[in-house]
Amino acid sequence: MTDNDRSLREHVAKLLDGRQAHVEIGATLDKLSFKDLSKKPKGTPRTLWELFEHIRIAQWDILEFSRNADHQSPEWPEGYWPEDVAPKDRATWQASVAAFRHDLDAMKELVLNSDVDLHENIPHGTGQTILREAMLIADHNAYHLGQMVLLMKMLGSW
Repeated sequence: MTDNDRSLREHVAKLLDGRQAHVEIGATLDKLSFKDLSKKPKGTPRTLWELFEHIRIAQWDILEFSRNADHQSPEWPEGYWPEDVAPKDRATWQASVAAFRHDLDAMKELVLNSDVDLHENIPHGTGQTILREAMLIADHNAYHLGQMVLLMKMLGSW
């Protein structure tokens, strides 16, 4: 592996964590209050739970597409949003956070794996690469993380 390849992989892995131009998603999750997950401030279309579950579902879908030719994506758009405005209980919330962190780590592992060509087209795709899919996760997560931070500020929990 060249120094440039190693550097690219490390930069993308850090980008996935959100340690570049915005808050780290893990730090945001640590600040979330369970009681705030179901609150919808006036004028906002989603709860914190809905936003986080959307991030988790989309990230899972992109990861699975990246590594599994047999993966079937959810129906768009309804399959990418939770049915409920709040988790059923704390165990559901904790499982969601754990699944999110697991899938984020799996994408970082894929990016950091020197046996994976980041620029090669994914065989079952339509021109996508692992690099593109990793950057898509980072971009999508950052977009909705910004929305979550704004909601948390509106709720007085940031």
